[in-house]
Amino acid sequence: MGFGVFIHRSDSIYEDSPAEQYQFPRQYLGRVEPCIGDWIIYYEPRKVAETRGYFAVAKVERVVPDPTQAGMYLALIEPGSYLDFVKPVPFSDEHGVIERGVLNPDGRISGRAQSAVRPLSSADFSRIVTRGLNDDELLLPRIGDDKAPFGFDEDQAPFEFEEARERVNYLSSRIVRDRAFRRVVLRAYEERCAISGLKLINGRGRAEVEAAHIRPVEADGPDIVSNGLALSGTAHWMFDRGLISLSDDHEILISRQVNDFDGIRSFINRGGYALVPAKPHQRPHPHFLAWHREQCFKH
Repeated sequence: MGFGVFIHRSDSIYEDSPAEQYQFPRQYLGRVEPCIGDWIIYYEPRKVAETRGYFAVAKVERVVPDPTQAGMYLALIEPGSYLDFVKPVPFSDEHGVIERGVLNPDGRISGRAQSAVRPLSSADFSRIVTRGLNDDELLLPRIGDDKAPFGFDEDQAPFEFEEARERVNYLSSRIVRDRAFRRVVLRAYEERCAISGLKLINGRGRAEVEAAHIRPVEADGPDIVSNGLALSGTAHWMFDRGLISLSDDHEILISRQVNDFDGIRSFINRGGYALVPAKPHQRPHPHFLAWHREQCFKH
């Protein structure tokens, strides 16, 4: 097993769904197989407009031949492992490249940086994950007065492998994942409720909206922004109970079983469509919306 980097573009021609599967040709099979059972980091190339850089982490569960296309394979992502970074990590900064494994012995960027799939050292994995989730709100409660959150102490761990494994344990924390998901979703929706259109901030400057999973975690819903909605408490309650849902083009659907149809109609924004992010990859994915309509919405 080993860490890896998978290149994914928001305009990819492959049948990719980062939280569920990664499609690749046979030529990369030898590079993907060592990642089975371990974690990979998604990276969007610098040549992509508004690139996200290193933008998410996920765990490869298994690899299977693509049943729909000869010569292609699918790396299936372990349910519940995908996590968007709170702060996408650039390929390089003022100190140089972040992923130091792409440098040749002379310290220059090698052709390895162009590989769609490539191995990732424990040190590079730790560095990227730390930067991607470096946010005060994500930190776990301290166990002792002089002990930092699990795996994120300032002093470098004595062994890179052990340090990387601490990062993996950190990624599995539901507390951390919920906080990261909230930050990513609320930022995408500019802290505005997708249903009512209201942007309410309390006296302490905290947004009065919640990050709702379209397909819940309990039903293998991933922590990806396209499986999220920013909703007020009331809208969240109605959405979870199937009283409202969304069509694939984001029209707000109201259940015929509600006891105050006119009241709900007056609650939603006048346009009748959810207010969604401008960036396509952040908008609710039809796959998750279909699940909600089929499994939750009360027709």
